[in-house]
Amino acid sequence: MKSAWTPASKLPDVGTTIFTVIGQLAEEHHALNLSQGAPNFAPDPKLVESAARAMRAGHNQYAPMSGVHALREALALKTQKLYGATYDPVSEITVVASASEGLYATISALVHPGDEVIYFEPSFDSYGPIVQLQGATPIAIKLSPVDFHIDWDEVQAAVTPRTRMIIVNSPHNPSGSAFTRGDIDRLTALTRDSKIIVLSDEVYEHVVFDGALHHSMARYPALAERSVIVSSFGKSYHVTGWRVGFTLAPAELTNEIRKVHQFMTFSADTPMQIAFAEALGDESSYLGLGAFYQDKRDLLAAALAGSRFELLPSAGSFFMLARFGAFSGESDSDFVLRLIRETRVATIPLSAFYTDGTDNRIIRLSFAKDDDTLREGARRLCAV
Repeated sequence: MKSAWTPASKLPDVGTTIFTVIGQLAEEHHALNLSQGAPNFAPDPKLVESAARAMRAGHNQYAPMSGVHALREALALKTQKLYGATYDPVSEITVVASASEGLYATISALVHPGDEVIYFEPSFDSYGPIVQLQGATPIAIKLSPVDFHIDWDEVQAAVTPRTRMIIVNSPHNPSGSAFTRGDIDRLTALTRDSKIIVLSDEVYEHVVFDGALHHSMARYPALAERSVIVSSFGKSYHVTGWRVGFTLAPAELTNEIRKVHQFMTFSADTPMQIAFAEALGDESSYLGLGAFYQDKRDLLAAALAGSRFELLPSAGSFFMLARFGAFSGESDSDFVLRLIRETRVATIPLSAFYTDGTDNRIIRLSFAKDDDTLREGARRLCAV
């Protein structure tokens, strides 16, 4: 059907995401999917049974707008134990329908037309568009293409009187880099005595490797008082299809976020919230996640050791980057398409995570897969 009118697009430069495009091609060519950060293995059966039990018990209607109270209490206890931070479950913790909703609600609530928001590329693809939708200006600062860490002098130079927010993400998608204490010190110094809000995307908070510490904003009072932390149960419990996340923030910020959240989804799925509240009572359900995924990272790296790819370090997340420029002059997008067609392995071109399409001839691999898939995917990539 042809429309009688053509709307003026609010996002004229945004099309279908690369994840959808690659997913469709992978399905068409029956390719192994090392592109998507979604596990292809089952979650703990106890979690599934807990959600089913909640459904059978009649918990099938709207949850409170701010989230099931037992879940918010469990999150407050967990955050206190892990990071030493006290968040009031009544006024400072909000359960949302995915971390993606938490990001949108936070930016929409706290960023105004004319503001500037600093974030770092390569980045999760929703940050910039959400900022644009508020009539604000996204300021993208590129991470070092060597180790994908932040040049804080460049950040300092980018701060203006219009800077309203800085978005950080650690462990980082797509690079797998992670904050150090030095990053925390520079961020603290940069925002001190300012009105800048820090939006901290911490969906991979439990997927940190090699005995390193997760530098949550919650650990540092000077940052916690100006930060909104967004995280997700889907990444921590292998259930990315259960769209439940949460925000942690001082009451004044939480109050504004909830004003938007109530008109977006009102509340996240009730039985899943009850299941997660029960799961959080067992610390082993999330504290072993780093070792679990470190084994998968190491398995994939070892299996690719004989390939022509240069693998970059991964300090956390579900992802590892691989350079291919030493043996191919193709663009990363063309290279990824060829991999799908010729080796039947789906990956993601890193250029998709830059607004200007910066191409460093790097692809992103996801190791959130079962071991057989990782071994077979590596075998095929070694033949490139």
